[in-house]
Amino acid sequence: MNTMTGEIKAKGQLTIPKKIRDRLKLEEGQAVTFLAIGDSVIISPKRLDLDEARRQIRRIVKESGLTEGEILSGLKKERKALCREKYGKKKS
Repeated sequence: MNTMTGEIKAKGQLTIPKKIRDRLKLEEGQAVTFLAIGDSVIISPKRLDLDEARRQIRRIVKESGLTEGEILSGLKKERKALCREKYGKKKS
């Protein structure tokens, strides 16, 4: 990947170039980690810890309005579809 530059705005905001956002699968609102090493900075996607993941899942479930049964049923259908997609049709 070629070197890319950006500009720090008045409030310290920095736009990450689109090619880098796409490569790292960074999305709007996603947290990142900054690691200062000498006069350089490494920016990487923040990995969710278990408690944060649970909070986000609860929020998503609440906002969806789905019941636990509907979610589990949907997961079962998705697993079957993924299995068919990945391994082909189930043989009898």
